[in-house]
Amino acid sequence: VSEAIHVKPRRRWRWAKRVALAGVVVLAACGIAFASWVASLGPLPFKEARQISTTVVDRDGKLLRAFAMADGRWRLPVDAKTDVDPGYLTLLLAYEDQRFYAHGGVDPWALGRAAFQLVTRGHIVSGGSTITMQLARLMEPRQRRSLYAKLHQIVRAIEIERKLDKDEILNLYLTLAPFGGNLEGVRAASIAYFGKEPKRLSLAEEALLVALPQSPETRRIDRHPQAGQAARDRVLDRMVEEGKVSAEDAAQAKAVPVPRFRHPMPLLAPHSAERAMATVKDAPLIHLTLDAGLQRNLETLARDRAAALGPDISVAIVAVDNASGDVLARVGSPDYFDTRRAGQVDMTRAVRSPGSTLKPFIYGMAFEDGVVHPESLIDDRPIRFGAYAPENFDMTFQGTVSVRHALQMSLNVPAVALLDRVGASRMTSRLRQAGGHLTLPEGEVPGLAMGLGGVGVTLQDLVQLYSGFPRLGSTVPLQEIRQSGDKPPEPLRLMDRVAAWQVGNVLMGTPPPDNAVRNRIAFKTGTSYGYRDAWSVGFDGRMTVGVWVGRPDGAPVPGLVGRGAAAPILFDAFARSGKLPRPLPKAPHGTLIASNAKLPLPLRRFRQAGDLVDLSRT
Repeated sequence: VSEAIHVKPRRRWRWAKRVALAGVVVLAACGIAFASWVASLGPLPFKEARQISTTVVDRDGKLLRAFAMADGRWRLPVDAKTDVDPGYLTLLLAYEDQRFYAHGGVDPWALGRAAFQLVTRGHIVSGGSTITMQLARLMEPRQRRSLYAKLHQIVRAIEIERKLDKDEILNLYLTLAPFGGNLEGVRAASIAYFGKEPKRLSLAEEALLVALPQSPETRRIDRHPQAGQAARDRVLDRMVEEGKVSAEDAAQAKAVPVPRFRHPMPLLAPHSAERAMATVKDAPLIHLTLDAGLQRNLETLARDRAAALGPDISVAIVAVDNASGDVLARVGSPDYFDTRRAGQVDMTRAVRSPGSTLKPFIYGMAFEDGVVHPESLIDDRPIRFGAYAPENFDMTFQGTVSVRHALQMSLNVPAVALLDRVGASRMTSRLRQAGGHLTLPEGEVPGLAMGLGGVGVTLQDLVQLYSGFPRLGSTVPLQEIRQSGDKPPEPLRLMDRVAAWQVGNVLMGTPPPDNAVRNRIAFKTGTSYGYRDAWSVGFDGRMTVGVWVGRPDGAPVPGLVGRGAAAPILFDAFARSGKLPRPLPKAPHGTLIASNAKLPLPLRRFRQAGDLVDLSRT
């Protein structure tokens, strides 16, 4: 009997060992199967998740233009620390993931709470998914909710936490979160729904942006504003319960109606953005030298003035920083989408006749050569250069005048006489050396007519050349796209320092348009043959601005002149820069400042060399 008693415990022990061994085997098999399943998931699709819309930003990082992704989605890059209102982040974490910075991708307490609420209340009260788990779902979308899908999110969330730090996880979530339609990310949603960056959101806007990703299609406010508003109000109620928002603030936020329409994405500097996209390929972020504020002001200015001038008239403006050559604003047309004005044609790069705008360079080279001084006397009377007999714009002559007056009043005969002395080919070579790419008709060589507009030039090249005056004789190539590793451009010689200062000093005294302040901006106007182009280019000590007005198709516009059409726009452009004009540099050492009577005899009066026929005596 005693032996039988001892046998039964041994049998039970063997049976227990077998059960335990079987359990270990099962667990091992499950572990192997689970590990195999995890391995079968493959790597996380970080590359695809980090794809964003190409964005073009200004010199301070402000958005100028964004381009939709190939599939039409708007997904803009977001940095939680710099791009998003802290109040929104507070609401988001309080509503979605209170222990975001403490857990490792999965919050067991939140999962347990969600399960308990589901059992006790019969419906989902709050989700148990962390922001990391939601990011996993966004990176690898699933059509149906299931236990398998939740397990998949948990595994992927743990992997994400191993690969990225918390700030990177939050930034990626803020970039991928859906907000309805083709809007992804809080930045795209804020711009589309509120017309502003998410840096300064109201409480009502913050709560709405927290609510939308939970059900982006059924709550999108451009289609279902009531559902979006109800979801926003539920977020506010919960924040009051949790002590994140006062009841009074929540009530005020609830009283704010939700937007019902989407705003268009920013479209500043469209010509510059298009060119940058074509130049810098496959870059998600393109930095330009433009100033978004100035660009916006000048685009508005061009649009308003073009509307006042007529439906076929276009306006182009370029503003550059004198010191660096950075393009601060470029307006290629008044309206990019205006087909009648050929709005998609960038008229700042179009080759047009410059009219009288090249005259300051003629005078500058004459000053440099010691041919004349600003106070020298020069004749404005009928004269012939071979078969060429220049006339003034008003068909009159003023007799003997000072060189200063001749340039300020843009008299043609003195300019052509000085160009004849300086040499048209020499001046063409000098301007090209300084970055002005002059275009001559096929088979033509530089001649005296170029002084009055008989040559082609672009507005941007003309502005680069004019920036050489406040720089005292040197230009720098214009820069508009900033890329890593860029070196400062090398200066290009235009003329000597004294000559450049003298030209600037003379142009500062040019009579301004009506109602404009004198002696603030040095400027010159020009009108091409047949009233096809009206120009005005001016500068102070900080900035050079050029304005072109005309028809893109080159058709004449009777009565269109630089002084009446372009000069007022130029002065308004400086006024809208938001900064007072900066004085021009002081006279360089060695500058001769004297009245005509105290000039050396050879400089008191200009006398034309060569065989000239005086028409007034024939």
